[in-house]
Amino acid sequence: MIAETVCSAVSAAGLGIAIVTAYRKRYLAAIRIAAYSLVPIGLVMTGVVEWLADTAFSPTAWAGFGVLGVAWVLFMTTRAVERRRGSTRKERRAAARETGRSDAVAPAAAAPSLGQGTRPATRPAPASRGDDDFSDIEAILKKHGI
Repeated sequence: MIAETVCSAVSAAGLGIAIVTAYRKRYLAAIRIAAYSLVPIGLVMTGVVEWLADTAFSPTAWAGFGVLGVAWVLFMTTRAVERRRGSTRKERRAAARETGRSDAVAPAAAAPSLGQGTRPATRPAPASRGDDDFSDIEAILKKHGI
């Protein structure tokens, strides 16, 4: 009962402020203030305020909020530990599947080794001037004023 009275008074005061603001020819601000001031009376009319008042004085509701808080702390702790390890659930599942295989191949044996004889020897093309190598770098530095 008291909460409904307070919400009604807040709405009435907000509408009064909106009227004064509109009188000063600041219509957009007045409409915004009126919208904010109608929220408390709307919450009273929908029953949200009564539900909140019943919840605020209920020990069972506070115990439920405590359980939700503990669950949130546990969840965030596991997320922090998971991030510190640097692995995700998918990576752990994939690693578990890999270790479960008995005929797994060593990582070095999976890639074919290429000897030096299979690649053609290439030499870099000779540069016409030695300062061509740094001309791009100088242009970038000049562009940034360095």
